[in-house]
Amino acid sequence: MKDFAGRIAVITGGGTGMGRELARQLVAEGCNVAMCDVSADAMAETRALCEVEKLPQGLRISTHVADVSIEDQLLRFRDELAEQQATDRIHLLFNNAGIGGGGSMFTNTREQWERTFNICWGGVYLGVRTFLPMLMKADEGHIVNTSSVNGFWASVGLGVSHTAYSAAKFAVKGFSEALMNDLRLNAPHIKCSVVMPGHIGTSIVSNSRKIQSGTESELLSANELLSARVRLKAMGIDTGPMSDDDVQNIALDRARAFREDAPTTAAQAARIILDGVKAERWRILVGDDAHKLDERVRQTPEQAYTPEFYESFRSEVGWRLG
Repeated sequence: MKDFAGRIAVITGGGTGMGRELARQLVAEGCNVAMCDVSADAMAETRALCEVEKLPQGLRISTHVADVSIEDQLLRFRDELAEQQATDRIHLLFNNAGIGGGGSMFTNTREQWERTFNICWGGVYLGVRTFLPMLMKADEGHIVNTSSVNGFWASVGLGVSHTAYSAAKFAVKGFSEALMNDLRLNAPHIKCSVVMPGHIGTSIVSNSRKIQSGTESELLSANELLSARVRLKAMGIDTGPMSDDDVQNIALDRARAFREDAPTTAAQAARIILDGVKAERWRILVGDDAHKLDERVRQTPEQAYTPEFYESFRSEVGWRLG
């Protein structure tokens, strides 16, 4: 698909981050966009950003509140899209929505663990199930599933458990690779790509905590403060002398740094993804850190979870692992 003009794209997680930038860049190329997110306010901001420049006549942007882990909500999104955009088909499906959290089978609750897994993996699976009939009706289509470097390297550092997110992203990668052949056999006009970003400057850290806790507050609860102390201790940081305000400030700084100090911006990531779709690349690594980590893991898979591997990679790319 060399040209997005006049096409219809579905984007999950369109309220912030890469989803927002995908929407902006697709609209700039004359593509109709239907996005979903759990935050109507965030989507309203995305839409306003898309409409800063005068849109081509007839171009449609629609927003839909939906939790991608709940099939009924995705089905409602599909039906609203069909009605509001007056169509029975789409051309592009970006299964982009995701959160973090639920890293440990021991220190996190089952609810937290499954919340992360069900959004990051279930949202991709249900997204394909929901919108595949509409893709089938198009003259050509492309499914873009967002995995992560954690889809081939299941960690962010020795001191941090990372099981739910990694398990989900491995599932997305495997599903996408298998789906390519399924499509080739049964729907050859539809392509599929798996996206594996490294550290991208988004609000996923703060957004994930809000979704997991069910609050919009930036302040950590008593349980979250306790969990943060456990996490810091596992990273070799003595929190004994720290006040709760100190721990709170560390959490806020971590979220800020993840967003603002990333080597790749969300806008740059979106451009790489869209260029990859145009080039019909099935495997889209996003960021120099993703390329370097992929190369290292492939070269020495048996050493990929050793302290030496972590320290060497961190010194090379400057990652703040954990």
